[in-house]
Amino acid sequence: MTQQDIQVQDGQELREAKKYFSYHLLEWYQGQKRDLPWRRHRNPYYIWISEIMLQQTRVDTVIPYFNRFIERFPTVESLADAPEEDVLKCWEGLGYYSRARNIQHAAKQVKELYGGQVPNDREAVFSLKGVGPYTAGAILSIAFNRPEPAVDGNVMRVLSRYFLIEDDIAKGPTRVKMERLAAELIPEGEAASFNQALMELGALVCTPKSPRCLTCPVMEHCAARLAGCETSLPVKTKAKPPRPEERLAALIEGRGAHAGQVLIRQRPQSGLLARMWELPHWPAPHGEGGAKGARLPEAAALDRLRRSLWEAGISARPEKHWMAAEHIFSHIVWTLQVYRCSEEDALPLPIAAEGRAVYNADADLFSGIDSSMPIERFEDGTASPEDGGAVRWISREDMANYAFPNVFLKLLNLYFDEQEERAKLEQ
Repeated sequence: MTQQDIQVQDGQELREAKKYFSYHLLEWYQGQKRDLPWRRHRNPYYIWISEIMLQQTRVDTVIPYFNRFIERFPTVESLADAPEEDVLKCWEGLGYYSRARNIQHAAKQVKELYGGQVPNDREAVFSLKGVGPYTAGAILSIAFNRPEPAVDGNVMRVLSRYFLIEDDIAKGPTRVKMERLAAELIPEGEAASFNQALMELGALVCTPKSPRCLTCPVMEHCAARLAGCETSLPVKTKAKPPRPEERLAALIEGRGAHAGQVLIRQRPQSGLLARMWELPHWPAPHGEGGAKGARLPEAAALDRLRRSLWEAGISARPEKHWMAAEHIFSHIVWTLQVYRCSEEDALPLPIAAEGRAVYNADADLFSGIDSSMPIERFEDGTASPEDGGAVRWISREDMANYAFPNVFLKLLNLYFDEQEERAKLEQ
């Protein structure tokens, strides 16, 4: 057999493998697909919201969030016109809050440019804020049945194994290669079902660990299974691990007019977790925090936290360590050492804090930062512009009015649970 004959035979086998894959995958999907709320409609807005929510989040987790979000914002216009705080509160618990902001920004684009209708146009969909190649492909194919590939991590894993592709899926050229291959596999007129079938196979059968090969509808021609290397694919360069950062957090318990309440702070107008609410917290001194989960010596931590509260113009006395908690971002991991603190009567503020956070014992807020006031730092540079954020005294009932990052939502609920349990025991 000549080299040309071998190439022709290989080409025929590849075409047969592609045809087999598309046919049997669709057949399997029609009998096995899950009944998911966003699959009951071809509404492009619903599909768009679900795809953003499903990024790095399990389906079971997303379903109640999706239902609540669509009930609160049933149309693009209602999302575009809503206060950002309402959108963030509805997103609370899903994490990745920049996605919620991007969705609302894009909803405003759709309202202003396309009359509130998600466009059936590739360039228009790609132009929406926060919509990348995968999300655009999902919207166009599922809502409008356009033959656009929708390639995410699940899809790349399936294609890597079935076609024995050993290229690094973390590299841009590999993604382009996968998108081209996925587009070739879409049967005519079946883009919506095929792309969902491909996603479903990756989610339910061709899983990252311990793939369920014996129940796979395309196992007969899966090149990685035949080669015995299905568990070693796909090839993916490990990302740089997130940087650990130890932080000291203050859970400040009110007294007098603020009895039963705790103090929360709003984050800056831009940057990480912009405009969300949290317990006040600051970086621990460099070189003293130790390894993950380690703590400063109690006396040193209380002293540093006292100085941080003073610098921020907050009248409170740190008392004791309460608990540790962790918040993971893509690039950083906060280990929060949370200390219980007690509200004190207002004291004369240090010069650096004057005009920044004026305390009024009869009110439930500190004034926000004066934008003309420079932020002074400790000698080791640990003070932060966050020190000037607006603050509020809140009860558990008030939490419904504020959007919190996941870790602070959990901490506040745990604290109020403890307080309610204590109150029951004292009755």
